[in-house]
Amino acid sequence: MNTKKEILEILAENDRITPAEIAAMLGVDEEEVRAQIEELEKKRIILKYRAVVNWEKTDVEAVAALIDVKVTPQRDVGFDDVARRIYRYPEVKSVFLVSGAYDLSVLVEARTLKELAFFVAEKLATLENVTSTATHFVLKRYKQDGVIFDEGETAERLAISP
Repeated sequence: MNTKKEILEILAENDRITPAEIAAMLGVDEEEVRAQIEELEKKRIILKYRAVVNWEKTDVEAVAALIDVKVTPQRDVGFDDVARRIYRYPEVKSVFLVSGAYDLSVLVEARTLKELAFFVAEKLATLENVTSTATHFVLKRYKQDGVIFDEGETAERLAISP
């Protein structure tokens, strides 16, 4: 039995669950669970605990976009240096190295469309080694971090077809 893997799977599904509840689920000692979690946090395997919020149900105005970024890779660092410069901006929520026509995919959130446009035009597109961008605005979220946003819908596995 791989206790660390099981603890990670449980926490990924519900980060509010207590070590005592995890211990009961796995049939192990609560102190062992606490020690495992502490070790996983120290090793930066567990990076953060967070809630998934459906902002559309609040009065908070925000706009999000997925921005594809084409980059000229640099000798000895590839895409890493540009990715580091991008992820340091507070508007940037996620950065991924991807395959295909573009090199990086960046999730950006801002209060207004104007702020987001300013970020792309004045900060992102002007970075050295960024050769082009393509912006895709998020119009509606259906599922995020494994959570379905549609009311009344529950997560079910699809049937496997041959």
